[in-house]
Amino acid sequence: MSEQNIKLASTVFYIGYFPAAPGTVASLAGAMGYVVLHQHLVWYLLILAGVIYLGYTTGGQMEKICHQKDPGCIVIDEVAGVLIAYFLLPCTWPIFITTFFLFRAFDMFKIYPANKLEGLGGASGIMMDDMIAGVYTNLIMQVAVRWAGIFY
Repeated sequence: MSEQNIKLASTVFYIGYFPAAPGTVASLAGAMGYVVLHQHLVWYLLILAGVIYLGYTTGGQMEKICHQKDPGCIVIDEVAGVLIAYFLLPCTWPIFITTFFLFRAFDMFKIYPANKLEGLGGASGIMMDDMIAGVYTNLIMQVAVRWAGIFY
């Protein structure tokens, strides 16, 4: 893969170069993917698998290009994580907003084992902490949705 394509994918069409909070902007882009795809499970899973694949394929290479461990411009991990966070949740405003902020909190605070996995080298270290944040968020939201009596 060319350096230009690595940058394009790992920064999610250059969102990673956004001057303020590129991770949050990329998470919002991923959340918009959820809004568009939430009723199309097969497409959702294919896009999620593709994003994870691209993250693992380009993350370590982008570290080498930037000469830096987990540079802030790599945001494909946020997109993968937020897509996991929204997986199989109903698409309503309260769920959208709650899931988004809960994911961002888990992503920032890196609760175990995310904090340990972040220390892995290369693409695994880049991707795993955000995917764990997505799993934590999704589990909490699935329980909350059922507890609140919102069935879909």
